[in-house]
Amino acid sequence: MAALPVYRWRLAPDGYATYRQLRARGLRPGGQGVVAQMERPRRRRGPLVAYLYLIDAAKPVRPMTPARWAALAKANAARRICPECRRDAGYVIPPSLGMCSTCAFPDHPEPAKEG
Repeated sequence: MAALPVYRWRLAPDGYATYRQLRARGLRPGGQGVVAQMERPRRRRGPLVAYLYLIDAAKPVRPMTPARWAALAKANAARRICPECRRDAGYVIPPSLGMCSTCAFPDHPEPAKEG
């Protein structure tokens, strides 16, 4: 297996981009593999690594279809439903609690809502 070219952080040549940089341009890797990597040294741990893709080989991002929008809305709504009281919490329930704050902390009264 051939080794990938390694560049220092922020010193990659033109024509390469990270996944996030591709997304900011409205592109996706489009099936191509990682062609290079950047490394940022750290003092007490291993280096931070960012994988690079060729911009010329990237493809446009696929547009969201109505069915995908509906599935995303349904998934986000499910993240707001408390599994204990089955009510919409009005916010995304944190995975660390696993339930709405009212169910997680029943001794603490809810703050008064101004309306």
